[in-house]
Amino acid sequence: MASLTSHGLKSDDIHTAIKLLTHNLVNINDTTGEFLLKLDDGRVIDTKGWDGWEWTHGIGLYGLWHYYTLTGSAETKAVMLGWFEKQLAAGTTKNINTMAVFLTLAYLAEDTGNKTFLPWLDVWGEWVMHGLPKTKYGGFQHETYLSFNKDELWDDTLMMSALPLAKIGLVLNRPEYVAEAKHQFMLHCQYLFDPTTGLFFHGWKWEEGKNGSIGHNFARARWARGNSWLTIAIPDFVELLDLQKGDPLRTFLLNILDAQCKALSKLQGENGMWRTLLDVPVSEGSYEESSATAGFAYGMLKGVRKRYIGPEYTDVAVKAIKAVLSRINKDGELLEVSFGTAMGHDLQHYKDIPLTSMPYGQAMAQMALGEFLRTFI
Repeated sequence: MASLTSHGLKSDDIHTAIKLLTHNLVNINDTTGEFLLKLDDGRVIDTKGWDGWEWTHGIGLYGLWHYYTLTGSAETKAVMLGWFEKQLAAGTTKNINTMAVFLTLAYLAEDTGNKTFLPWLDVWGEWVMHGLPKTKYGGFQHETYLSFNKDELWDDTLMMSALPLAKIGLVLNRPEYVAEAKHQFMLHCQYLFDPTTGLFFHGWKWEEGKNGSIGHNFARARWARGNSWLTIAIPDFVELLDLQKGDPLRTFLLNILDAQCKALSKLQGENGMWRTLLDVPVSEGSYEESSATAGFAYGMLKGVRKRYIGPEYTDVAVKAIKAVLSRINKDGELLEVSFGTAMGHDLQHYKDIPLTSMPYGQAMAQMALGEFLRTFI
């Protein structure tokens, strides 16, 4: 049968690209050691290669899961299960980012019926609820391997911990987990959404200032990948909880998603890309960034498909899909991906982040292309 075509793209070519991305995802190597996390207790966390446990792998697994739900690929499922078999046996310390892998594990627990996954969901879910340090008003403090980040909210957190907690709550039938995840989405939107632009700031810190302020948004950076976590997480969260029309939280979140997508559509480059600082031009050092572009494409396409946002964002998303495809090299590496980005106290911080292949870049491209494949169904 001939390959189906939509928007000038062939379904066979998209599947081929995703398979190349998957191959590269599990074969990325940090040949220089530049991207290793060296912890005070002597451990070394490989954030770039597949043999490690960090948020980078959590997003990598979630990208694989999305493709598996579309194709039933036994090979893709084996990659996910193989990662969990090795990493759960080794274990790691709990933080906001290492929680990210449990979104996929919760889905796999349902899919496989493997009851040995349930204790992991139980213990880590309870830790998020009762062990994770909280900010004022009960926010999930963005504690990582390297930094305590006291009194800080980051826009990464909803993707890395709140969304997994909601899914665990559904799998284990713990409505209090779901309620807490809803609270986190509302609180993070309250302090990170910028109504003047329709975009999100990277972070917020409760810190009293001499001018009487209660806190600040650090560099007030409207950072692309941080924004893309919201573009991904909001439609996934609304779908996961099956929030119905008329539900106030659904209305709140989808209004924010629409405002963000409207802002993004005005900031997209002619070539389909977005910059790492969304509202700072390339001429001022804000380079184009592929992982965020893929994340925006995924969220917009899914939002349109689910009728969460209007069809006017389709062309914006397709333009981004074509930009992502053009940046996948012959080895399956998504090019122009920025490395993991800690909180910046000035905008130069974001401009200085190096570009390198990463599991999340591969996965976000998989998710975007997989969502585009649904146009053929």
